[in-house]
Amino acid sequence: MKPNRTYLFIIISSIALAIVLVIQCNWILQTARIKEKVFNDNANMVLSKTAEALHTDQDMFSRLQISLQQSEADKIDSLLKHYMQVYNIHINYNFEVTPAPASINNISGFVLNNKANKEGAYQACISGDAKQNSVDLMLTFPDKEAFIRAEMGIPFITSVILIFLVLVMSWHTVHSLVKEKRISEQTTEFLNNMTHEFKTPLTNIALAGKMLEKEVQPFLHDKGKRYSEIILQENEKLRLQVEHMLGMAALERGELPMDKREVDMHQLIHDALKTMSIQIEGLQGSVKHELEAERFTVRGDKVHLTNVLCNLVDNAIKYAKDKPDIVIHTSNDGSDLILSVSDNGVGIEKEHQSKVFDKFFRVSSGDVHDVKGFGLGLAYVKKIVELHGGSIRLRSRKGNGATFTIVLPYV
Repeated sequence: MKPNRTYLFIIISSIALAIVLVIQCNWILQTARIKEKVFNDNANMVLSKTAEALHTDQDMFSRLQISLQQSEADKIDSLLKHYMQVYNIHINYNFEVTPAPASINNISGFVLNNKANKEGAYQACISGDAKQNSVDLMLTFPDKEAFIRAEMGIPFITSVILIFLVLVMSWHTVHSLVKEKRISEQTTEFLNNMTHEFKTPLTNIALAGKMLEKEVQPFLHDKGKRYSEIILQENEKLRLQVEHMLGMAALERGELPMDKREVDMHQLIHDALKTMSIQIEGLQGSVKHELEAERFTVRGDKVHLTNVLCNLVDNAIKYAKDKPDIVIHTSNDGSDLILSVSDNGVGIEKEHQSKVFDKFFRVSSGDVHDVKGFGLGLAYVKKIVELHGGSIRLRSRKGNGATFTIVLPYV
């Protein structure tokens, strides 16, 4: 049993999305850490410059050891504001000057505590000469976290919005995909059941028509004979359409059996044209054989290859301008057999040529549908050719007919 491709796609997409989200979240965290490190470095530089200025001004440092007066506080505040402007820090701050512990009174100059605590506090220990006690200058930023988020700015907000949008759109896509798959499965199941139900009455109609042709036809007048022929011809067309629908459903499920044997393609062409001869002769058409391939035996399923050729010839008949004029040509190309079917039909515009092998696609001709069918024939042809390791291509111009070329490997 083949794995469910839709659910496999959903699983792979979900894993890929999860990886992208992890990378994006990690990028946001990394950016936040970098911004915080830059802030810490700038805050330490502000504190370092201020401490250096206070250490240099011995008169002021002596007054600080006694008590922090308003004049000293204003001086420290002005120094902090100046250096914060230099290092691009524009948030509220607090500072505090306290006596340093006795254990570090023997330092000379100033020492920074480079580790900021969670409250965003930065500390420097400043000392004068050996006879003077040291003091601690603590600088605190209550809004540090908000400042870092603001510094991240647009990239952070954009990332959060994009992550949210990706999650919402991914959920919607998966939901829609599962819903569409369920509808498709239900539609396919309905079509399969419907076409299977058609097979019994079609078989009965064909049997009754043949019995009518065999036993009653000698007693029928010309109109009666014509009517019986129409019954059989139209019944055969409907049977082929039903087989196409069942065949396409089986192909999609991977359940279409292939009985591959050596097939004489030239003999297959002659046999297939015998079954189509009534339609061609009824329209006073002609078929020209150009069987030039010297090597014309391939390994394949005779029944399906016959259906492929019959489909192409049937299309040539359907889309003929007046009387069908069909040319079937074979040739060799290295290890491949080249088989082409050309017609004198209405042709196909270039914009539609890439879609003719899609299921249910039919070239638009306004509101008039002169040519009957479901648009399954060429889709079936392409699938069968590919299952034989071959390829099919189309060459056509509007109003100048079409040529379908099949390439089949010998192996």
